[in-house]
Amino acid sequence: MEDGYQNKTAFIKGAKDIAKEVKRQAAKKVGRGVDKMTDEYSKRSYARFEENDDDDYPVVPGGQDGGYYRGDSQAANDEEGGHSDSTEGHDEDDEIYEGEYQGIPRADSSKAADGLAGGDGQQFRDMAQFEGERRKDQEELAQQYETILQECGHGKFQWTLYFVLGLALMADGVEIFVVGFVLPSAEKDMCLSEESKGMLGLIVYLGMMVGAFVWGGLADRIGRRQSLLICLSINSVFSFFSSFVQGYSTFLLCRLLSGVGIGGSIPIVFSYYSEFLAQEKRGEHLSWLCMFWMIGGIYASAMAWAIIPHYGWSFQMGSAYQFHSWRVFVLVCAFPSVAAIASLTTMPESPRFFLENGKHDEGWMILKQVHDTNMRAKGHPEKVFSVTTIKTVKQMDELVDMVGDISTLRRYKLKLTSLFHQVRSNFLAIFNPEYRRTTFMMMAVWFTMSFSYYGLTVWFPDMIKYIQKQEYASRTKFFTKERVEHVTFNFTLENQVHRQGQYFNDKFMNLKMKSMVFEDSVFEECYFEDITSSRSFFRNCTFIATLFYNTDLFQNRIINSKLVNSTFLHNKEGCLLDFTDDNNAYMIYFVSFLGTLAVLPGNIVSALLMDKIGRLRMLAGSSVISCVSCFFLSFGSTESGMIALLCLFGGISIASWNALDVLTVELYPSDKRTTAFGFLNALCKLAAVLGISIFQSFVGITKAVPILFAAGALAAGSFLALKLPETRGQVLQ
Repeated sequence: MEDGYQNKTAFIKGAKDIAKEVKRQAAKKVGRGVDKMTDEYSKRSYARFEENDDDDYPVVPGGQDGGYYRGDSQAANDEEGGHSDSTEGHDEDDEIYEGEYQGIPRADSSKAADGLAGGDGQQFRDMAQFEGERRKDQEELAQQYETILQECGHGKFQWTLYFVLGLALMADGVEIFVVGFVLPSAEKDMCLSEESKGMLGLIVYLGMMVGAFVWGGLADRIGRRQSLLICLSINSVFSFFSSFVQGYSTFLLCRLLSGVGIGGSIPIVFSYYSEFLAQEKRGEHLSWLCMFWMIGGIYASAMAWAIIPHYGWSFQMGSAYQFHSWRVFVLVCAFPSVAAIASLTTMPESPRFFLENGKHDEGWMILKQVHDTNMRAKGHPEKVFSVTTIKTVKQMDELVDMVGDISTLRRYKLKLTSLFHQVRSNFLAIFNPEYRRTTFMMMAVWFTMSFSYYGLTVWFPDMIKYIQKQEYASRTKFFTKERVEHVTFNFTLENQVHRQGQYFNDKFMNLKMKSMVFEDSVFEECYFEDITSSRSFFRNCTFIATLFYNTDLFQNRIINSKLVNSTFLHNKEGCLLDFTDDNNAYMIYFVSFLGTLAVLPGNIVSALLMDKIGRLRMLAGSSVISCVSCFFLSFGSTESGMIALLCLFGGISIASWNALDVLTVELYPSDKRTTAFGFLNALCKLAAVLGISIFQSFVGITKAVPILFAAGALAAGSFLALKLPETRGQVLQ
């Protein structure tokens, strides 16, 4: 039995030596992540050996840690230079304590219980020390990373990524316009009231607000590429569903979730792309990237113009399911998001994200890929990537993956809980003393910019509609005390008011009534057949022996009137809506197209000057000019004048947005960048909702209040922007 015991002791010692050697070799390849798995494998292998031989060897309690030792094995181990079970995983050449990965503290360290443990004998005994070490690592990494990007150069890889991420940004631009373009048609299919239309217009902004905050926080923890793929997938799926659902509630839900998905695109796209750009290229190329938002607006306008008015592009299955041309438009608007997903699968994760999270080899391989791709494209394939080692940032050990035997559901729950706390901690960190002033200043600038921009861009089209309505009303024809007998009306009746008229044995057949009003009139032995009406009413009228067949003239259209021996047959089912004609629809698309195209000069100017005059001068200067341009709104009394002012304001203010995007990317460190950007972008959408709601309430009442609100917000934003630190010429934190 003693020979068997010695054999077992020798086996244990040999197994431990092999495990130690495997750990040393693995550490050279992929770092400490393999160490954890090796420790766990060694521990479990030894545990199985013990379990199989429990009957052969007596076990006695002992040891300072309350561990268990075998008979005389301690002496045998001492003679051979071995280690007892109580010190397994704590050899002189490897100070990593295997229990730390299971949340088990060292017996000799009161600080280890906090979960902060280090390799090679070094421990971070408190959070302040740990954060200090991380900050030092981040500063060293930032400097080295900039040098590496200089070596990699700017070329084919960055331009490829530019177009891929541009598709994602284009999808965000499309999402803003979709609901506004389909509302005139969707309201007919879904019988939308004014309140329902207002909610549908705002629901996209609410979804994007939630999405920006959620995906921005997750992108700092699970990666830029993975987060962007998930949020674009959500947008694509629910955009697709929204084109087929029939009810208002389900359509509203789909557009909300579609907005939640696309809301993460802006924070992630700018952060992702910035981490592949060297210092001297960053401002310019991030500004060029902004052009895809404009392209998204142009794409949406062009598709609406080409698709929605074609009512023949539709089909229906009975009266329960209808698929009209506006649904085809919604489906087509999902294409940029789908294309972005397909393209993004070919691109790598941000190497900066890997290095910030201690993944050296992954980050190095991607940077080598960037270097080699650019060098081959420039005709220098012989150039070798000279970087061998890159600084990585120290990490807190993850304990969830090494928890013992628990259910899969429980494990995922622990991971989600851990992820939630990490995201929450990261969000609170942007309000730490180091970033607090910057964050509050940026909140004010983002809010004022968004409040004025979105408020005015929605107010402009509403004012154009109001001016059109006023001009239309000025052309109204009035008829008083007319008598019409034995006449058949089979042509469109539009924009007329008839008072105290008498109609005897007249026929109204196969026609549309647009903005027709009959007051205090008498209809005797008349016949109405196949009538479709819009903004048309009969007030205080009398109908005698009159027949209504297949019309929508009932109840809501006939107000305070008398019906004597009159009959309604086969009334048109569905909701009563005041429809607009195709010319007005084309005007909406045309105005949006011009307003979006007008930002092109501003995009070009901001891209060329961003790295020359600086972010703050660009932001403040553009805001001041936009503020001054607001006062020209008082001169916009015609339709063409309002369109011109819309283009002017959009072209000037876009430079402010480009500068603000670049500034936000550069003011925060990499491990908090998308979290901060996502939070500020969520605040932007909240300000947009408030601006739209407030500005719309003054349409047709006064221009003074919207002008003062917009000008005041822009003035405040430009003043606060000058208080922010300039980031031109600085390495990416």
